[in-house]
Amino acid sequence: MFPESYDRTHGGTDSAGTELKTATDGAPYIDLLLARLAEAGEAPVLRYHGEDYSAAAFAASIFRYARALASLGIGPGHLVALFAPNAPSALAVRYAAHLLGAAAVYLSAPEASERRAELIERMDPQLLVLFAETAHLCPPSTRTRIGTVGMAEDRCYTRIDHLAAGASSEPMKSAARPSDLAVIVSSGGTTGVPKGSCRSFAAYTATVRAPSPKDRRQLVNGPLAYLSQVLVDMTLLGGGAVILQDRFEAASTLAAIEAERATHLFLVEPQLLELMDHPDVSRRDLSSLRVLTHVGASAPPSLRRRALERFGPVLAHVYGASEMGLVSLLSPAEYNLGHPALLSTAGKILPGVDVRFRRADGRLADPWEPGRIEVRSPSLAGGYRNLPEHDADFHDGWFRSGDFGFADVQGYLHVLGRIADLDLVDGTGASPVLLEDALCGISSVRYAVVVAEESGYAEATRWLAAIEAWVGMVPDVTECRAVITSRFGAALAASVTIMVVDRVPRTEQGKPDREAIRQRASRQPQFCSRLPVV
Repeated sequence: MFPESYDRTHGGTDSAGTELKTATDGAPYIDLLLARLAEAGEAPVLRYHGEDYSAAAFAASIFRYARALASLGIGPGHLVALFAPNAPSALAVRYAAHLLGAAAVYLSAPEASERRAELIERMDPQLLVLFAETAHLCPPSTRTRIGTVGMAEDRCYTRIDHLAAGASSEPMKSAARPSDLAVIVSSGGTTGVPKGSCRSFAAYTATVRAPSPKDRRQLVNGPLAYLSQVLVDMTLLGGGAVILQDRFEAASTLAAIEAERATHLFLVEPQLLELMDHPDVSRRDLSSLRVLTHVGASAPPSLRRRALERFGPVLAHVYGASEMGLVSLLSPAEYNLGHPALLSTAGKILPGVDVRFRRADGRLADPWEPGRIEVRSPSLAGGYRNLPEHDADFHDGWFRSGDFGFADVQGYLHVLGRIADLDLVDGTGASPVLLEDALCGISSVRYAVVVAEESGYAEATRWLAAIEAWVGMVPDVTECRAVITSRFGAALAASVTIMVVDRVPRTEQGKPDREAIRQRASRQPQFCSRLPVV
């Protein structure tokens, strides 16, 4: 059981191993996690580069890193920021900060150094941790105190791993308090510097204390800055194991599912596309996979049907965001029903989550009427880090998202797209998802992402569709016009511009990069074709 030197009382799992019970009901997640690791003992909980890490060894590394951070003055009220690889050491440093009662943020990595510098300044951490794999991400102008892990000696930086190597691995008293800031989760930042949404230990604990099977083997290959950190915590709290990969790549992901007998995988929509279209899908043994969850875009029904054909009844779709956590779920059982109406939804709203919809005039929408999606839940963030100008997004316990949608009579959530892409749709019945579904139904089109051409629109919405063709095929613009005209009318078809691309631009997170699509179209108008009016 848990060592006596740890002064909080923890319990174990039930017979199904699906939920961690605690005698201290309000215990922060880090306390529960360390209790779980103590119970697991020598059982492997992490696998990285072909090596297993036992629960006992991993817990020992957390205690050593906690003492190393404490020697640098880190404690309650402080923030530790990490440019983190998907590695056990990055997890251990974050957990160590939380054990000391400090907050932690996995920084996203915008391509431009200037944006990364502004992100660090906005986060304002007491310590920035770099790893050998991520040192290149640190902007030269950074003035924040820097600690390193796995890097060569540098008199300007502190080797945290060296401090940890000489520290005791004995358990420590937790300084985490429910009301203190614990986790900052980065947004994608596709149109500027990423925002960081803040959660207390209590709110973050509510986020990760979802039932999770004890035999879960979660494959994690997305950046820890986003939902991946939540999946790691949920899996470890449930008594499962995490398989860490450095990054997403379709062939290596399929190989890992087979070799590691992964049961759970999480992907953003373009990654799902890459995986399901890869030739190794039919050659790899994917029988261990129970749940393949996709998120990050609405995924038109035509793509979902294709995924069902390739993977079978393991698909799940969730809707959520860094600010509001998970909002709804289309489970594998519902997904596999194959009903066209279900494949256009984001699933049922989760228990404990409230969703309402607000009309453009500011009033709440009537039942089944579309509007701006607003969410209230126990795992809701408390606001953004050092961005008071965005405080209005969080109001009276609700978060005002930038998405537009409605709930149908069966209680399924329909996400129609970003409000910025829908502002001037008037009577057409169109949305980016519907246009994408129409285009993806064309035999030559493998993938399509539709965005509004500009922000702050005036007369009428102009749509820009970035299209990937199947290998060896060229999309027929005339056929695209005919399909859109037949479904939405000639007037709307005339507002659509087609841009054929080798690959739809992706963000660091792997989502479609809508701003990059607009910029590419403005730089390369010769590759764009306006659909003519019939």
